[in-house]
Amino acid sequence: MAKIYYEKDANLKLLANKTIAIVGYGSQGHAHSQNLRDSGCKVIIAELKGTPGWQKAKDAGFTVMSAAEAAKKADIIVMLAPDTLQKGIYDSAIAPGLTKGKMLMFAHGFNIHYGQIVPPADVDVTMIAPKSPGPLVRQMYTERKGTPAIVAVQQDATGKALKLALSYAMGIGCARAGVIETTFAEETETDLFGEQAVLCGGVSALIKAGWETLVEAGYQPEIAYFECLHELKLIVDLIQTGGLTHMRNSVSETAKYGDFTRGPRVINETVREEMAEILAEVQNGTFAREWILENQVSRPVYNALKRMEAEHPIEVVGADLRKMMPWLKK
Repeated sequence: MAKIYYEKDANLKLLANKTIAIVGYGSQGHAHSQNLRDSGCKVIIAELKGTPGWQKAKDAGFTVMSAAEAAKKADIIVMLAPDTLQKGIYDSAIAPGLTKGKMLMFAHGFNIHYGQIVPPADVDVTMIAPKSPGPLVRQMYTERKGTPAIVAVQQDATGKALKLALSYAMGIGCARAGVIETTFAEETETDLFGEQAVLCGGVSALIKAGWETLVEAGYQPEIAYFECLHELKLIVDLIQTGGLTHMRNSVSETAKYGDFTRGPRVINETVREEMAEILAEVQNGTFAREWILENQVSRPVYNALKRMEAEHPIEVVGADLRKMMPWLKK
């Protein structure tokens, strides 16, 4: 069973004399910084001058500076810039200011797990990753609630890394809901696998394959869109609310029977074998090397695939159909 920490296991006073630098005032960055400030913590923001993030942080009343300045002044440096930018920011700006006893914190383990960032041995390296988008982290905090998070310690130079990380989790409100202990390896590998095999890659491919099957069989593209894409949200909402059983209790008996008998034919042993191969590529670093190299040469494959996917016929049909749904424009 997973180890779960709550507010009773954390001590916000450990952050009392600490300066926390949030590197990147984006979705997570704005939520962490505002929640920490409201919890009584001293927060500074590292952003590029003149960018939207810089201006938003200034407008929110924060002291904003370069990453190099923030790294020198802060005791805890939280890397919330996009993963693909973190190595460059770390090498050029963070590393020189990362002196003995400080903490380097992440919300995703990619750059540490795959060796893109290698901190010195005399600093703590931790992770606090809310399992929700930044705006929800902020909203739940303002409602005196919290979103679940995970905590990991990669390097405990001070002997206090876990306690300090849990204090941070308390500061952003996540300890109200619960903070699950994990490792950088587990977080990174499960996150990448989930994105590729299920949440993004798997779902996108399944939707397109279902739509194409119906259209190629002579059914109207618009009807196929509703059946294979639009109604997916209804099912996912039910699953998120109460799991697979709740979803099945909410659909027709016919739908349930089709689920039980036909689902395993779609996700069959061949698919499971491919999933195992995808997981192996994540675990052995094949995917990481591929993605790192892709970024080093300005993403030619990524950009071509992105363009092709945006031009898929299901996107053309969907754009027209969504004009019939004013509630989607909220």
